[in-house]
Amino acid sequence: MAGWLMPLEEVPDPVFAQRMLGDGVAIDPTEGCLYAPCDGEVTVLQPTGHAITLRAGDGVELLMHIGIDTVQLAGAGFDPQVKVGDRVRAGDVLIRFDLDSVVCGAPSVVTPVLLISQEGLTLAAKHGGGLVAPGDPIFTIQRATAAAESAIDATGETAVRDVLVPLAHGIHARPAAKLREVLVPFAAKVTITKGAQSADARSPVRLMTLGIKLGDTIRITAEGGRADEAAATLAALIESGMGEKADPATPPVPAPAPAPAPVEMPVSSEPGLLAGVTAAPGLAIGTACFFRLPELAIDPVGKGASLERARLEDGIDKVMRAIDADLSHAAGPMRSILAAHRAMLDDPELRAAARAAIVDGASAGHAWRQAVRPQAELLRASGDTHLAERADDMVDLERRVVSAIEGVQDAPLVFPQGTILLADDLLPSQVTALDPAQVRGFCTARGGPTSHVAILAASLGIPALVAMGPALRGIAEGETLILDAGAGTLRVGPDEAQRAEAQARVEARSTALAAARAAAGAQAKLADGTRIEVFANLGSVSDAERAVAAGAEGSGLLRTEFLFLDRETPPSVAEQTAEYQAIADALQGRPLIIRLLDIGGDKPAPYLPIAAEENPALGLRGIRVGLAHPQVLEDQLRAILGVRPIGVAKIMLPMIASVGELRAVRAVLDRLRGELGIGEKVGLGIMVETPAAAATADLLAAEADFLSVGTNDLTQYTLAMDRGNPAVASGIDGLHPAVLRLIADTCRGASARGRWVGVCGGLASDPLAVPILVGLGVTELSATVSMVPEVKALLSTLTLERARAHATAALACATAADVRRLAREFTA
Repeated sequence: MAGWLMPLEEVPDPVFAQRMLGDGVAIDPTEGCLYAPCDGEVTVLQPTGHAITLRAGDGVELLMHIGIDTVQLAGAGFDPQVKVGDRVRAGDVLIRFDLDSVVCGAPSVVTPVLLISQEGLTLAAKHGGGLVAPGDPIFTIQRATAAAESAIDATGETAVRDVLVPLAHGIHARPAAKLREVLVPFAAKVTITKGAQSADARSPVRLMTLGIKLGDTIRITAEGGRADEAAATLAALIESGMGEKADPATPPVPAPAPAPAPVEMPVSSEPGLLAGVTAAPGLAIGTACFFRLPELAIDPVGKGASLERARLEDGIDKVMRAIDADLSHAAGPMRSILAAHRAMLDDPELRAAARAAIVDGASAGHAWRQAVRPQAELLRASGDTHLAERADDMVDLERRVVSAIEGVQDAPLVFPQGTILLADDLLPSQVTALDPAQVRGFCTARGGPTSHVAILAASLGIPALVAMGPALRGIAEGETLILDAGAGTLRVGPDEAQRAEAQARVEARSTALAAARAAAGAQAKLADGTRIEVFANLGSVSDAERAVAAGAEGSGLLRTEFLFLDRETPPSVAEQTAEYQAIADALQGRPLIIRLLDIGGDKPAPYLPIAAEENPALGLRGIRVGLAHPQVLEDQLRAILGVRPIGVAKIMLPMIASVGELRAVRAVLDRLRGELGIGEKVGLGIMVETPAAAATADLLAAEADFLSVGTNDLTQYTLAMDRGNPAVASGIDGLHPAVLRLIADTCRGASARGRWVGVCGGLASDPLAVPILVGLGVTELSATVSMVPEVKALLSTLTLERARAHATAALACATAADVRRLAREFTA
């Protein structure tokens, strides 16, 4: 590139100036053309055309980034002359760009040229500065000596395995985490290489940046003690497919796939109508309010390596404890997101990079930022849309840890009522902090429809559009907006007719909700008088208070994990009893069904020795943990028996698969009742979460006092799809006919023994599912607190005869999509 050569320190962006992405130089261009600095292959080309990566061989990768924050130009002014996979020669034109346009639209046109693969490589500048022309040398790259490169530890053991990747979706976050887990017993250093790029096999974040896909051949290299065993173990795990093995008929992909095109948005020719990508459907009218969270100020210089390292570890530990506490009561999308954040915090490469920066004199906060940002940038530059969306999670974690280190907290997010929030992008933690009473919806210039921000918006019921591009920034603060997220449009400055039509739609929905809330205090009954109880799922005293206000008739599920996680020892009997009693008091005498501790698998506790399992969902979890640790089980039963009045608190057993498990707990409960002198009956029920429990419901109902269907786990076990795995998430639907048939079997088996059946899983909060569940024979629904009024209102419009006929038709459907189509027609 023709222009003025300058050191990286002078680049007006800390990510480049502080060498977070790698060493190199920068050029302030005088012409609008970027040339290949050497022979190589184009490995990454940003869809917006402003940045490109070349692989030059021998582990050398060069990143050229035209200008600062030029991604915000959304491709305007850039004209790439090559594509991913092209082989280029030194001097070939890579990108032409409109220099004047970029100068006017970006903070700076200074172009960093970086060496981004530095293991075993050193860089030496060749030019002192001043004007340079295309073809002039700017730096040289050297590899360490062969002796140093091949050095291994004192054992002298090394092993290499080449593996053809059979995973349908390649090595993404979940498989990467499994690879790290299987290496725990081994001391050997293990790396995975794809082409010229390598990553520590214990670093999920770094592995994701390799972009390993189905059909890729990768090399596993292990050095040190038990190297051969470590390499063989890792190779066997990958070759097994880890539950994601592709169909043999699927042809392998021998070469890297080209970077995907940016998400296509519908183009509107209508003035004042902007198009976006739906993240969460809904309709809202409000006023524009822009949001940008200021960057946390950090002193980059440390006050001593030992002090800063302690601050770093303390900050990370604080965030991990906070995530663990949230995990104890999280469900659905939020649980998956928190689990992903927890895995990222555990990444050894991130911690090692931060510690290395501290040794070099950085403060703890600055070191963590230096460790995280380059990895986030690599994910964004990967050319993979889903990986790029994970970069937002890394930025979110960066801010949380830095805040913990510095002892600062972001001010609460407060906006005027009726706000439509506009932002370049939002972090997951910011979305969860939004108050729906203030923010009616939001739009972002960046982001994607499968990002965690999008998932959270949908779970919170906040209408949202993403990937709207630079046009969003042209909206005036305070402008009236109509956000129709379902249609993928944002109308700016609507006329009176347009506003009136939208307002009528909003008011119709609001009227229906208001009526439901006003009637929520009455007993839930069908239109023909049939009694159906509507309870709420709880996780705290505050949940119980909100449930009563919403009209809940009790709690069909109290999750007790919040008492047991994020601590080094189990809670005492007295501590548990006090918490259960407080929740019972908040329910003001309404029934309280307490689920016994449901941990194991993805919810471990440090004081319960549960070994790492290849498939935790099928291992030691639920009631199996209680039976394996009888003191924990007995203490929890004692605590529940201490709740007064006796009998208001019922007991529910998670993950039951056999009558033997129920009998074992019943024996402990009866013994404790005798010891405590309790003559009153205390209800003992089970959760139907396994196909085994559904198939033997009549046998279980002969000895259980009630049955409650946990549709989330029942669905994953019935369909053999892990609900925490994004690769199969689209196929997981509780309205699948197979799941509905198991619920029908449960209701028939329980009815034969005179027992009632409830549902405490996600289907109890789904308006499309509620009529079907009632028709199948369910007589108690335990929904999320916010859905209680709507569920009760919906029930009041049904008759048992109509619900049964509808359920019969649903059972005859072939697919979940057919069931949902039928359900929409039924409720229309």
